[in-house]
Amino acid sequence: MTWGFEPDPEYAAKLAWVEEFVRTEVEPVDRVIDHAWNVDDPVRNALIRPLQEEVRKRDLWACHLGPELGGQGYGQLKLALLNEVLGRTHSGPVVFGCQAPDSGNAEILAHYGTPELKERYLEPLLENEIVSSYSMTEPQGGSDPTAFVTRAERDGDEWVINGEKWFSSHANFASFLIIMAVTDPDAPRHQRASMFVVPADTPGVEIVRGVGVWGHEEEEGTHPYMRYTDVRVPLDHLLGERGQGFAVAQTRLGGGRIHHAMRTVGLVKEAIDMMLDRVVSRRSGTGTLADRQLVQEMLADSWIQLEQFRLLVLQTAWKIDHHNDYRKVVTDISAVKAAMPKVLLDVVGRAIQVHGSLGISKEMPFGKWAMEAYHMALADGATELHKIQVAKQMLKGREPYEGLFPPRHLLALEQEARERFAHLLEVD
Repeated sequence: MTWGFEPDPEYAAKLAWVEEFVRTEVEPVDRVIDHAWNVDDPVRNALIRPLQEEVRKRDLWACHLGPELGGQGYGQLKLALLNEVLGRTHSGPVVFGCQAPDSGNAEILAHYGTPELKERYLEPLLENEIVSSYSMTEPQGGSDPTAFVTRAERDGDEWVINGEKWFSSHANFASFLIIMAVTDPDAPRHQRASMFVVPADTPGVEIVRGVGVWGHEEEEGTHPYMRYTDVRVPLDHLLGERGQGFAVAQTRLGGGRIHHAMRTVGLVKEAIDMMLDRVVSRRSGTGTLADRQLVQEMLADSWIQLEQFRLLVLQTAWKIDHHNDYRKVVTDISAVKAAMPKVLLDVVGRAIQVHGSLGISKEMPFGKWAMEAYHMALADGATELHKIQVAKQMLKGREPYEGLFPPRHLLALEQEARERFAHLLEVD
């Protein structure tokens, strides 16, 4: 597989259509619906379902999935270019069938679900007839699965789940949840937990409260605090092997992290575009903001950060396609995840500055986007953890050198060179 910077002509034409479609059809929908994930909202369905049909006609539905699952099999690189456009919208990922957490949950079901579970949940999930939730994070343990206390114990032909989770995004809309629970507390740290499918209407599944997030204006928070009390599910609702929950989780998290980054590229592009509109239009003294050198520095810094980040995202997407194994790209994915929040926050901060007081008002989207940067620094693992992962991967196989001075000590290198070329250096 070769690396190139231009999509093939056919896909370039599709992307041009997506750009126009999103701007003229999808973005207006964002202004009038409450939440794109709420499949029980008749207004949402009346507006979004016709758009989804149009996307299907263009062979752009669920591009993150292979043809065997109803997707296009375009791969992560093409998906990255698509998500750049979708990233500036709320409902764009839903319209194109690649929204989180459903996209990651579909991957888990596809890999580990029984035929019955796939028929009951995967097929309608892929059609966006239903939505799902990923119930992993715990109040006392954050997103560290080795600190979880939610338990699943076998009782005859059922699993019985007890515990609490929170930030179970879209659980209030979901038909089912994928839950990680401890099944083997005395096993090695990464073999204690297992993953389960839990129908949302199972007795004992309780939404304690809807947790709201700054920057998201829903009347009720859509990241619920969940309680599971003697929740019983059949044995076949176990995903993967018992104790394999950590490995199963990686099936969805690797893709989710890079998909977040792809959409963030689109958001940063939009912020820069809005900066450019502002600075060429706003008068300042005898000229415009665009004439001010410090404003020009803001523009240049923003463009440089975006392009550096975008290239890292595209290269990582290409590597995922090339290796077809997230585990072989773990360093790149962690690097993308660690870089993402700062790029978004820096550029949005400059956009606020050039818009002045208007920039901090609710009449512009920058405050929401700034909070989104902090969201991105926590979702799918904290930034600090990903930096540690990058460093650990860099250090693998690195042995300490012997002797007092490092291998690239200039005096030692010069001595080696002189010894190597002594027969030439001695010639008059």
